[in-house]
Amino acid sequence: MPYDPSAFPPFAVTVDLVVLTVRRHALCALAVRRGEPPFQGRWALPGGFVRGDEDLATAAARELAEETGLHVHDPACPAPANAAHLEQLATYGDPRRDPRMRVVSVAHLALAPDLPAPRAGGDAHSVRWAPVEDLLGQDGEEAAPLAFDHARILADGVERARSKIEYSSLATAFCPQEFTVGELRRVYEAVWGVALDPRNFHRKVTGTPGFLVPTGGTTTRQGGRPAQLFRAGGATLLNPPMLRPEA
Repeated sequence: MPYDPSAFPPFAVTVDLVVLTVRRHALCALAVRRGEPPFQGRWALPGGFVRGDEDLATAAARELAEETGLHVHDPACPAPANAAHLEQLATYGDPRRDPRMRVVSVAHLALAPDLPAPRAGGDAHSVRWAPVEDLLGQDGEEAAPLAFDHARILADGVERARSKIEYSSLATAFCPQEFTVGELRRVYEAVWGVALDPRNFHRKVTGTPGFLVPTGGTTTRQGGRPAQLFRAGGATLLNPPMLRPEA
């Protein structure tokens, strides 16, 4: 029998973004308050429909630029000031996830250093950087429900970030181009939600081949004595890994 496209129901494809940064020593996610139905008034992840002439990576990069002004960082090139790490997270296709129509979402995870206050656009009534614990709840307390299935997507994105900084150099994506070991430690503490011993952390990260490269400079921006500045090295996988301690 010949293939009949009309025998299959049409559906839309969207990209949703879990955009994470560290602000005031807390892991935060970009959240938008929806200004239109469905779920009008609820907080949601940024994202939108994939256009007819776009592939998924292009759509995710466009939404990221529209929502944050960030551009995707090409690992083969030096990172510009407004660059972010972007990777595909997972696909979500529950038939009931969007009451308007059948929508499949391909979620992406974006990581970037401390970012300025965002501005609302599109169908967003307002937008903010919100601590992840406020959006997902903590200590058994439930947060206000997010739109669609975005609580699940956000939780998956946070767990991806927490697990990947154990065995990869991804934690440096939260740092500026030059950073101190103390600043990197605070990234790990914010993402994992635990306190780390400064001396042990310094020994581990400076002793991991290819993780950090000294720039030759120092800074006093954290107060106290001058601290040595580093940049991300060429290693993508950490050996040995930075194992996450028990919270």
